[in-house]
Amino acid sequence: MSALPSEGRLVAHPAPRRTPLFPAGRVTGYTVDDWLKLPETGERIELIDGNFSVSPVPMGSHALCAGGLRAVLTAAARAAKPDLVVVETVNVQTGDDGLIPDVAVVPRDLVMARTVVFPASDVAAVAEIVSPGLGNRRRDYEIKPPKYAKAGIGVFIRVEIEGADIPRVEVFQLGPDGYEMTGQTKAGELVTLTEPFPASFDPAELLEA
Repeated sequence: MSALPSEGRLVAHPAPRRTPLFPAGRVTGYTVDDWLKLPETGERIELIDGNFSVSPVPMGSHALCAGGLRAVLTAAARAAKPDLVVVETVNVQTGDDGLIPDVAVVPRDLVMARTVVFPASDVAAVAEIVSPGLGNRRRDYEIKPPKYAKAGIGVFIRVEIEGADIPRVEVFQLGPDGYEMTGQTKAGELVTLTEPFPASFDPAELLEA
């Protein structure tokens, strides 16, 4: 920032010092308490296996798809289970990890109570929109689903927005050994959910403005 003194000269002031994002002197071994103390930065920061994973703001199609999924699930929830609401990018604690699903189905009363972090036991379903990049794909295919399953979240939805016939939607329900796929659908077909409430939609709806 700069100031203009009375004599008309422009004087530059030094930029403010940025507060370190992570505690100094540590690179791993972080806890959920550490995670919840992080300042707001506009980035998505998850706690995975004691390490912080920082994701940039997602691209427009990712945000559009998340909003579309929230809209179709919200309509279904209102009709069948009005005590549940559909929200985007909330903090979910799964054991020692702190995850941020793209979409989550949670109790309305907890949202109204301004809950900062939702215990996995209170989360009925989560969804991830797969972003480009090997790291993102590994996170949404290999890392986060088993953690959601181990924490007991009953339904996991994964949406692909790259490649042919997009969006493509995969639906999983929790079984005795983890998530079991119950549906795989592409644009032009019909996704059918039975849990956490009945819902059906064409994946193409997710990218409609």
